[in-house]
Amino acid sequence: MARDHKPPAHRDVDQFLAEVKATPPSVAPGRRGRLLFALDATASRQPTWDLACTLQGDMFAAAARAGGLELELCFYRGFREFRHSGWVADGKALAQRMSKVRCMGGQTQIERVLRYAIDETRRERIQALVFVGDCVEEDCDRLCGLAGELGLLGTPMFVFHEGGNRQARDCFRDMARASGGAFAPFSMDAASRLKELLEAVAVYATGGRGALEDFARRHTHAAGLLEDLR
Repeated sequence: MARDHKPPAHRDVDQFLAEVKATPPSVAPGRRGRLLFALDATASRQPTWDLACTLQGDMFAAAARAGGLELELCFYRGFREFRHSGWVADGKALAQRMSKVRCMGGQTQIERVLRYAIDETRRERIQALVFVGDCVEEDCDRLCGLAGELGLLGTPMFVFHEGGNRQARDCFRDMARASGGAFAPFSMDAASRLKELLEAVAVYATGGRGALEDFARRHTHAAGLLEDLR
């Protein structure tokens, strides 16, 4: 039997792509898809924040080019600070807002992210929640329960874990699974692949395979990704 010689991070990325394929978006005819992008902006993420801004800015731009998708940015930091941008269709404007965010010391507030997403998707369906973080300082069982509630409401989580905290990695993976979404590592070593993943989630949330195929025709780097999703 042939062995898989890919590094663990690359195997996780491939698994993520397979899970994206298995998560069908659902957008009513004549309505825009909605993608909520949530960030941990506590101090521990400062060293790679510029990379995150660049990658996530690319995702916003890809979503805007695909059309038919509304985006919202939310983040937590400091002492109980939780902010959200409101829903917009202009990816560039959202990227500019994100570039002005600065990390600040504080504890994680993932539960607030999940409760906000639940409230929002009950008002109007959110096709996907993307979350990027590096640690968990909350009860994982409670977070997974809320992630499962999101899944029941039809909103999968696509969770990206930065750093080597095993407890956070396991919790994030369980949250993604509970919601019916997917998990992948977030690191500088996989920057190019991460860009593809973020763009894939945005475009796929817009209109599924058809939107992704159109994106791949206009961006050669996405052709390989399309093959992974077949």
